[in-house]
Amino acid sequence: MADVKQGFRLRYGTSRRLTEITAGGATGRGPSCLCADEIWGRALDLIARSEKIAVISGFYIPSARAPETDGPPGAVVLARALSLLGRDVEVWTDSLCHDCFRACGSSIGFSEGRVRNVSNDVRHSAGIDLFIYVERPGRASDGAYYNMRREDITRWSAPLDRFALEGSAPVLAIGDGGNEVGMGSLAGSLADLMPRYAPCLCVVGADVCIPVDVSNWGAYALVTAMSFMDGRWLGQSLEEDVRMLESLSSRGAVDGVTGMRGMSVDGLEICEHLRIRAELEGLLRAG
Repeated sequence: MADVKQGFRLRYGTSRRLTEITAGGATGRGPSCLCADEIWGRALDLIARSEKIAVISGFYIPSARAPETDGPPGAVVLARALSLLGRDVEVWTDSLCHDCFRACGSSIGFSEGRVRNVSNDVRHSAGIDLFIYVERPGRASDGAYYNMRREDITRWSAPLDRFALEGSAPVLAIGDGGNEVGMGSLAGSLADLMPRYAPCLCVVGADVCIPVDVSNWGAYALVTAMSFMDGRWLGQSLEEDVRMLESLSSRGAVDGVTGMRGMSVDGLEICEHLRIRAELEGLLRAG
């Protein structure tokens, strides 16, 4: 059974390139400038010590009455890679996002049965030894949840950050805006970078927090790091990248920046996401 090797360390140049590719400021947001090269190794250490993992994601856009396209692809690609490494892994989301996640996972062969709606089920946390959050809203200092327009979306955001708060297992988190679970670990720096948005910043921290340009990219980069350790490409193909966005669009998912259905994520057309995927796979092949 394939496994992450304890004690493996990415070369500095590899870590540097992961940061450059996925946190270079492509979207103009503040958080990605806080991405440190050593963060990838720290994330791998958490994975190396874990056997039963929950990948938690889903960001609902009330104005569009649909989830956004950032989150599902990253979550299911990461979950599939963890399965290939022999981990017992599920994707957890809420009732509003469940259908989109099932469709996205199915499009790349990740079992729909491994995608769970845990909105109202607290029993699922038993036995989990690592929670990985990918683009999941987390509560602000006032207890509410906010989008990047500073709108209160608490009504549409099941409190899945409760798993991070209960302290039963380590937390690894990926985000790109400051309002996602894990960003509480960077709250001071983010408040300086985004003073007008400071009241809306998430206060829920993580053992390891990865701030990137687009959350999907952060998940793909983590899969690339895992691929270096396993000696094979564990990420998605170009065709799978296209299929995931097609499946999400067919279920009504929208771009979180534009609010429109289509083949885009966070205001960036699919060609840009395919370029990032190709650069990450190329990094492994060159290595």
